[in-house]
Amino acid sequence: MKLTRSDRRLLDELQRDNTRNQTELAELAGMSRSSASRRIREFEEQGLIERQVALLDPREAGFNIQVLLAVSMTEHTDENRLAFENHVHRLDEVTECFTVAGDRDYVLHVFARDMESYTEFLNQEILKHPAVRSAGSTFVLRRVKYTTRLPVQDA
Repeated sequence: MKLTRSDRRLLDELQRDNTRNQTELAELAGMSRSSASRRIREFEEQGLIERQVALLDPREAGFNIQVLLAVSMTEHTDENRLAFENHVHRLDEVTECFTVAGDRDYVLHVFARDMESYTEFLNQEILKHPAVRSAGSTFVLRRVKYTTRLPVQDA
């Protein structure tokens, strides 16, 4: 998708705060309100804007444990991979799942209310899965940076 400088500014501003009205967004992007509205609709139709959500503070929502969980598979077959990935899609505690290269096969970003609920999640939902050989937990002590904003602006 070819993006103009105004498109990039509009996308950048939407990523910063999409609750602003379209007149303000258009002004910040250097375009008319109707152009901004049309471009936003086109971005949604083309899949560049996947969805619009509210970002919650995990601690304020009661999630005091954040874990990067590295998982190794028993076998590297399509069947194992699909079974595990389908299972992960159903787990609300997992906010992100990545296939990775290296010693492990997946890294999951997991949120839990406390250590007891994380331990139960790990034992019941991950380690008992037939496709999982082992898992290693890295506990997040402090979030240094967090953004969902992609660097769409020109350098």
